[in-house]
Amino acid sequence: MKPSRTPALKLLVAAALWSTPAAAAWAQSDSELPGFSYPYPIAEYAFTSQGQPLKMAYMDVRPDTPNGHTVVLLHGKNFCAATWEGTIQALSRNGYRVVAPDQIGFCKSTKPERYQYSFQQLAANTHALLASLGIDRVIILGHSTGGMLGTRYALMYPDAVERLAMVNPIGLEDWKALGVPAASVDQQYERELKTTAERVRAYEQSTYYAGEWRPEFDKWVNMYAGQFVGAGREIVARNTALIDDMIYTQPVVYEFPLLKVPVLLLIGQKDTTAIGKEIAPADVRAKLGHYPELGKATAAAIKNARLIEFPSLGHAPQIQDPDAFHKALLDGIGEHASR
Repeated sequence: MKPSRTPALKLLVAAALWSTPAAAAWAQSDSELPGFSYPYPIAEYAFTSQGQPLKMAYMDVRPDTPNGHTVVLLHGKNFCAATWEGTIQALSRNGYRVVAPDQIGFCKSTKPERYQYSFQQLAANTHALLASLGIDRVIILGHSTGGMLGTRYALMYPDAVERLAMVNPIGLEDWKALGVPAASVDQQYERELKTTAERVRAYEQSTYYAGEWRPEFDKWVNMYAGQFVGAGREIVARNTALIDDMIYTQPVVYEFPLLKVPVLLLIGQKDTTAIGKEIAPADVRAKLGHYPELGKATAAAIKNARLIEFPSLGHAPQIQDPDAFHKALLDGIGEHASR
C-alpha cells in the first residue's frame, strides 16, 4: 500500500506558507538547495532561537493505516532529510508516521549568520518542532552525526522517547582524546569552502562504501554539494565549520551508560568514518574508525541495547542495501512498538 504523503489540511497549510513573501525568499535562497526536490512535501517550522528568526524544513509523512507510533529521522552531517527517502517509504508502509527535519544549518533549513551550535540546542529545536505538531512520544532514528544528536535527545527527553535507533553513528569514540589534533573554526571554514561534488564523492567512496560506487549514490553527493554552489556558499561553509567544531568538541561516548531508553544499533562493518583522521598522525589514524569493535563496545556500554551488524556494508547501509537494512530496522523497532 502506498503511503499517503500528507493530509489535505496539511497541504493547504503548506501551500499558504509557500505563498508568503518570506517563504518564497526562503525557497529561493542559494544556500538552501532550491534546485533539489524532496520526495515528500516540505513544511516549515518558524521559531526564534538565540535571538534570531529561523525556519526548520521538515517532511511529515502519515501512513494510510497508522500503527500509533511516530519515527523521527535525524540526518548526518553530509546528508539531508531527503536522504531518508527509502526509509520513509518503508516505515510508512508499515504504519509509522514519519517526521524528517533538516536541522538548522543544514540543507533546506536556515543557515544563520551567527549561531552557537550544540547538540543540546539542536535537540531542543527538534523537540519544539514535535511539540508544534502535537507529538509527545517518538522513536528516534539517527544516522551518522544524527546518532550523536539522537543520543543527546534521548538523554534530555527520556520520557518522550520509546526507543533510540542509531545507524553507523559517529561519536562512538572521542577523537580528541585519541590524539586527533584540533582544527580552528577558521581552518574548518577554509576547508569547507573547497567542497565540490568531486571531493564529496571521493571521500564517500573511500570512507562510506569501502571503495564501492554505484551511479545512484551520485544523487546524494550532488544534493549535499549543491549547498556550496552559488552566492550562498560562504554562509553554508561558515555554518558547516561551526557544526564541525560541535562534533569534535561535544563527545557523547561517555554518556552511553546513562541512556534509559532501549537502543537499537545498526552498524555497517565496513565503515571507517572518523572525524579528523585526514589530519591525524599515522599512529593515531590507525586507531580510528574501527566500527566492528566500536559497535560491540557501545552495545556493551548501554544497559538495554541490541546490536545488528551488516558485515559487507559501510557508513550508510540504508542506501547501500535498503532491503536488508529496512528488514532489520522494522524487526528491531517492531519489538518495542508491539508492546
